[in-house]
Amino acid sequence: MAKESMKAREVKRAMLVEKYAEKRAKLKAEGDYVGLSRLPKNSNPIRMHNRCKITGRPKGYMRQFGISRITFREMASAGLIPGVKKASW
Repeated sequence: MAKESMKAREVKRAMLVEKYAEKRAKLKAEGDYVGLSRLPKNSNPIRMHNRCKITGRPKGYMRQFGISRITFREMASAGLIPGVKKASW
């Protein structure tokens, strides 16, 4: 389980990315790299992490499901994900 502070930091980054997206695109189109460097560093979408929606785990993230591999395995074993059969894990 991820720390609450780490989850909060990701939420803050997401808000900054959304807030500065239009301005960043405009500066990039103009080629104004000095202006881009003046924007907050966390407003760059590259700094975002994908995190499991259930546990907040940043590693082993599966984009198709939006959860980590461990959570996927637990849910599949419990029969919560339709169409997934346990072969040999």
